[in-house]
Amino acid sequence: MKEDFIFISESVTEGHPDKLCDQISDAIVDHFLTQDPYARVRAECAVATAILFIAARFVSEVKVDVAYIARKVIAQAGYARSNFDPRTCSILTSLQEYPPEGDLFFNEQRLDDDQLDRIKARQQATVFGFACRQTEALMPLPIWLAHKLARQVMTARQEPLLASLSPDAKIQVGVEYRRRRPARIHSLTLVLSASQAMSGDFERRRFEEQVREAVILPAFQGEAINPDGQTLIFINPLENLLVGGPTVHSGLTGRKTGTDTYGEYARQSGNALSGKDPLRIDRTGAYAARHAAKNVVAAGLAEECEVQLSYCIGLARPASVQVETFGTGKLSDEKLAALIEKHFDFRPAAILRNFQLRHLPALHKGNFYRRLSAYGQVGRVDLRLPWEELDLVQKLHDVST
Repeated sequence: MKEDFIFISESVTEGHPDKLCDQISDAIVDHFLTQDPYARVRAECAVATAILFIAARFVSEVKVDVAYIARKVIAQAGYARSNFDPRTCSILTSLQEYPPEGDLFFNEQRLDDDQLDRIKARQQATVFGFACRQTEALMPLPIWLAHKLARQVMTARQEPLLASLSPDAKIQVGVEYRRRRPARIHSLTLVLSASQAMSGDFERRRFEEQVREAVILPAFQGEAINPDGQTLIFINPLENLLVGGPTVHSGLTGRKTGTDTYGEYARQSGNALSGKDPLRIDRTGAYAARHAAKNVVAAGLAEECEVQLSYCIGLARPASVQVETFGTGKLSDEKLAALIEKHFDFRPAAILRNFQLRHLPALHKGNFYRRLSAYGQVGRVDLRLPWEELDLVQKLHDVST
C-alpha cells in the first residue's frame, strides 16, 4: 500500500447545475414526507439553458406543485434574471402516481424484531461508509477542505468586488500525504464563474487578491494544515471569468456521488443519494454504513475504517458485511466485521426506526434532505445528523477490551 501520495477531491457550490438538480429532487422528497411520512417518492431532474425537466414517481395522496418547489430552490440557490431566471425558465414534468402499497404503511417504532425482519430490501445495492482520523469530523481532509472553500465562495459573493460571481463554482483541493497522513496542502484550484458577461475593465490581479482574502484565508482559519509557500494556487487557471450555471452547462440528479460522500478518497456506491425516500436502501444504507465506520474509528479500534454492506432484493439483512481498516485496526478486519454485525442493525426498517428518517423533514420544517444535497451528505458538523452520532463508541470500546 502506497504511503506517500497526493490526493485531490472536488466540491461544488449549491448553484452548480448538478447540485441544483440534487436540491430540487430532495426538496420534492421533503415536501412529500413532511405531509405524509409513509410516502414513496423518487424524483430526478435535468437542467440546461432556460429548461428544467423533472421526473417524479410517487405513492401518496399528497398534492405537490413540483414546478413551484423547483423555482423556489433555483431562487434560493442565488440565481436571478441575468443568468438562469427562476421565474421564467421552462419547467417540464413527468409525474406518475402509483397505487398504494399496503405493506409500506407500517410504523417502524412499533415493530418487534420478527416484524422488522419482514421488511425486506426492495433494491439490490452495495453501499459504503468510511471514517478516518484526518479531521475532527472523521472525514478525509481533501473533501473536508473542498467543502469549506465552496461554502466560503457563496459567503464571499457578498463582497463588492465578488458580487458578480455566479452561484456556480467548482473547488479542488490537493493534499500531500506522507505515511498516509496529511502533511501539507499541495494545490488549490478555484474555478469561479460570473452571473453575466464581465466588462472589459475586469482586473484579474485584483480579483485574485480578493478571492484569496475573502475565500481562501477564511476557509483555512482554525485548520492544522494551511497553504505554504510551495502550494500551487490556481484561480480560474484557463480563462478569465466566464458565465456559469445552466446557461453554459447542464446538470443531472446524482452525478456528484464523490462530492456527496468522501471525495473519492474512499469507495462509494454509484447510485445517487438525492431524490429518494428513506425506504431506498441504496440511500439509507450508505448512512448506516457511515454511522458504523465513524463509531469504530471514534472508539479507537482503527485509524481508518471502511464498512461495506451488500443488500439483495427480498432479504432484510445485508447478505455481506465487510470491513477494511487498511492495516490500522486494533482487531482483525474479520473480528471488526463480526462486532459491527452484532451491535449495528442494518435492516431497512431498523435504519428507519433508529434514525427517524421518515419524520426528519417534518421535524425540520420541511427542509431536511434538501440541506444534505449540497456540501456533503456525511461528515456534516453544521447539521445534527443521526448517522453522525457517536452513540455506540463506549459499547464498542468495552466489548473490544
